[in-house]
Amino acid sequence: MFFFLISCLSFLLVSQSLFLHPLVLWVKGWPKNEMKVFPVGFGVGLSQLLLEFIRKRSLVKVSASMGLKRTCVQKVENVEEVKGFSILDLPELALEGILSRLSPASLCNTAGVCTDLRERCRSNHLWDPRLKAKWGKVIGPAAYREWQWTVAMNKETGILDGCKANGWLRSLSCIWQFSWLRLRPEINRGGKNGPPSDSVMAWYLALESGKFWFPAQVYNRERGHVGFMLSCYDAELSYDRRTDTFQARYPPHGHRKIVVEEGVQWERLRAPPVDTTAHDLHPSDCLNDLCPGDHVEIQWRRNKEFPYGWWYGVVGHSDYCDRDSRHCQCHLDDTVILEFNQYISGSRWRRAAINRNDHHEEGNEAEGFYGGIRKLQTKEEILTWKQLWPSETLE
Repeated sequence: MFFFLISCLSFLLVSQSLFLHPLVLWVKGWPKNEMKVFPVGFGVGLSQLLLEFIRKRSLVKVSASMGLKRTCVQKVENVEEVKGFSILDLPELALEGILSRLSPASLCNTAGVCTDLRERCRSNHLWDPRLKAKWGKVIGPAAYREWQWTVAMNKETGILDGCKANGWLRSLSCIWQFSWLRLRPEINRGGKNGPPSDSVMAWYLALESGKFWFPAQVYNRERGHVGFMLSCYDAELSYDRRTDTFQARYPPHGHRKIVVEEGVQWERLRAPPVDTTAHDLHPSDCLNDLCPGDHVEIQWRRNKEFPYGWWYGVVGHSDYCDRDSRHCQCHLDDTVILEFNQYISGSRWRRAAINRNDHHEEGNEAEGFYGGIRKLQTKEEILTWKQLWPSETLE
């Protein structure tokens, strides 16, 4: 349409030149009273100028369009370059700093991103502090031995090995919504998607899942039953992540079957402070150092069919001592007096006498049997026992 108008204009100008009429034009920018008269042949030149203008303008548009396309391509390339940046491109120290600050759930999710991150995220040096932070107060050498034994037994049966690890990993996948535990096909080939069975990460996940029962000790067992007040007994524990509590399974003794207690809180648990089983006498190496006022734990059991529990007490003064520290000689006596002040004065459970020089299990069927003694060395241990003190004096 534009070319048609130009052709019509050219025809009109040429037709006017045939009648020898001058062409009068007012050009924008000139004063209105200054009209310029152009020769008749200007019409043909104007047509040529207009056509040249249109041609050049078209070239400019094409050039601008091509330039715009090149700019867009450059921008897209820049965007692609930005999208191509990976966390693995960070310096080693920065990457380790980021991974060390992730929560266990985030660390497991990050392990599902790629092979490189999987290898990094399951390394022991990242999981050691997480294991100690959450589980350090309730797991000890006995729990670690139990885990090693479990791993060895499962390896023999093939549960934790290679392609047979899927069932074990599926049992752990309920802990968190870990993407890498969903066994993606590209990672699952060869059974290498899970952490090594003997790694700290695997132990952490086993504890978190609640499927691994580990040995520990429970204060005031059976919900603070009066017969176990201010005591600590061995038990097997399983974690319940939904309630953030534990299920405790106490070993059978005498004619009594296994006792199970649910809803055990963290503050009632501890790792065994000594490596002595509940049926063995603890070797007492602190007897010569005991003085009145020292805080101790002593093994005690109802009869010889029962397991030992640890009971809290305080070293007291002998009957003939005036309790004046300037004259007290109780620390030189062959007999150590233990006081259990949670019981009323006059109770048969209130005091016990232990031979300092030749200590072995002492007692009888009526009052029970006293075993080894350990002296409490830290304020934290003493404070824990005081926080468990009964609201009323026991009989």
